[in-house]
Amino acid sequence: MSRLSVCFALLFTFIGLVPATASADDQRHILVLGRISDDPRSHYEQLKPLLDYVVPRMADVGIREGRVLMARDAQQMASYLRRGQVDWVTETAGTAMLLQQRGDAMPLLLTERDGVSRYRTVFFVRRDSGLKTLDDLRGRSVAFQNNASTSAYFVPAIELLRRRMALSLLLSPMDKPSGGTVGYVFARSELNIGAWVHKRLVDAGTMSDLDWDNPARLPASYRKDLDVIYMTEPVPRALEMVRGDLDPKVQARLREVLIEAAGDPLAREALQYFFHTTRFMPIDGETRRVLDGLRGGVVQVRAAVE
Repeated sequence: MSRLSVCFALLFTFIGLVPATASADDQRHILVLGRISDDPRSHYEQLKPLLDYVVPRMADVGIREGRVLMARDAQQMASYLRRGQVDWVTETAGTAMLLQQRGDAMPLLLTERDGVSRYRTVFFVRRDSGLKTLDDLRGRSVAFQNNASTSAYFVPAIELLRRRMALSLLLSPMDKPSGGTVGYVFARSELNIGAWVHKRLVDAGTMSDLDWDNPARLPASYRKDLDVIYMTEPVPRALEMVRGDLDPKVQARLREVLIEAAGDPLAREALQYFFHTTRFMPIDGETRRVLDGLRGGVVQVRAAVE
């Protein structure tokens, strides 16, 4: 009876593994595009057209189907990447570096949106504030956008930490930092950041130079009373990332299809839906240098600020 029980146990174990193995094999023909999102329906409509364009052009490497998978935050997306549930992720540079550090993702291409592939962060204050340099922000308050923003959180926080300036989270714009720290608060939007600085609720604000020059993000009525006191070095605007263990043939073909898409009229509408992408670009040595520095800075922000 003991031997019979062992045989049945082994048989059931084998039978249980067959569907799992077959399922894993079946997944190899599916390309999964991921996105961190607080608005899955809207982002799905932006992602799906490009995925539908890419998939038929990857049949020669076994891809026959495409799917979109949303994550609520970087931690969940990193988990998807480590478990092989997502193959390709489109993200801003700061979050992309976080996914490389936590999810073993790899940069595949630089993404140009609206003809711009890089941007800078600007620190700005009211013209009559008396603040002239970043060092003047000690003991003052600054508005960031949210804790996933590259230009309005990661990059400015990295710059302040690089100058050995401690950051402390404020309870509200009305709160004041203690000691010589730089107090920060999340304003959620560029429009709020500009308004809070203009109305003297905070001492300084941060945003990309693209948003600084955009009247829809920073109205002229605010900007006329504001001054930029510092501008950082440029960083990539967005990146296409792939999981580290993705089949090299699939990686290479995906890279090729995306680079060629800018020259294909059939891809024009899909690229426009895809966050106004104008083209995908190879990552050169200078971009890798910037990304290496950004990745180290993002890790420092997560450790020292959060």
